[in-house]
Amino acid sequence: MLQKNLKQIIQLTISLGVAGWIFWFLYRDIALDSLIEQVKSSNWFWILTSLTIALIGYWVRGWRWSLLIQEEEGLKVTPNRAYHAVMVGYLVNMLVPRAGEVARCGVLTRTNGISLGHLVGTVIVERSVDLIFLIGTILLAFLVENELFLNLASQLVDLKALSDGILSNLPIALGGLVIFILFIYLVFRRFKNHSLVNKIQHFFREIRGGLKSIGKLQNPVGFVFSSILIWLIYFLTMYTVALGIQSTANLSSSEVLLVMVMGSIGMIAPVQGGIGTFHALVAFILIQLGVSEQDGKIFAAIIHGTQVLLVLVFGLFSWIILVRIPAWKKPDLF
Repeated sequence: MLQKNLKQIIQLTISLGVAGWIFWFLYRDIALDSLIEQVKSSNWFWILTSLTIALIGYWVRGWRWSLLIQEEEGLKVTPNRAYHAVMVGYLVNMLVPRAGEVARCGVLTRTNGISLGHLVGTVIVERSVDLIFLIGTILLAFLVENELFLNLASQLVDLKALSDGILSNLPIALGGLVIFILFIYLVFRRFKNHSLVNKIQHFFREIRGGLKSIGKLQNPVGFVFSSILIWLIYFLTMYTVALGIQSTANLSSSEVLLVMVMGSIGMIAPVQGGIGTFHALVAFILIQLGVSEQDGKIFAAIIHGTQVLLVLVFGLFSWIILVRIPAWKKPDLF
């Protein structure tokens, strides 16, 4: 037990250190006066609109989660109860990465008597669906901003020389691809009992199982609709903030979509609340879109900072509400 706690403390310390270092490295040259001036000059109608939309998004996420919770034992989970648990989860994630997923499940186990195993299973389904939507959003951003994607790739690799090389050696390239696929297959077969291989296989099994379970829901249409709505809300949250800041007010909807994709990738990094990684990726893509480096970094700080404040305020409020609810007790049948 002591060894496990020590390992968790070390992981948390490393995560905090990495996040702090990235944030410091990114903002070491930004004067605090510049940030304050940008905050004052921003159109707060749009920023407050963004926060309102984000709050609706958290409720929709709670509603979607409640559609997945079908265990007959315990008290039925309402969308409002699921929303409060989701907010507590986001609040905990600010302190310990990924711990919020377990925390929100534990909350409903206490208040509604739903088994922790069932709740964790529903979270896995959620995460599987969100991963698919993230990949789909990345592909959509590529389709609408393919020129920018190709320009970014060409900065890293000479795409023309690469394509010419592949075409001139097409039989060799295809043969190499076949050998690579065969090699991966043999590795997975040879080391099928290895922990890493088992984790990879388990990951894909969870995704496949999660997708199959959607069709068995009482309201599969509502689940799919809410999943689409969640990602639309992500976009509107980013778009309204962009309208409220002078340096990004002229970005097109497709460019904002690209910024949202980069921010989403930054948020899934294993650091507290995406601190540092979110700022770095959002600022990087804004610079590519013609926004100055300073304005790009300040934009990232404003949208991330306001969202953190939203989670802190409403997360604490939800925690207070759930703490006041008595723990669920199984009815005495005799």
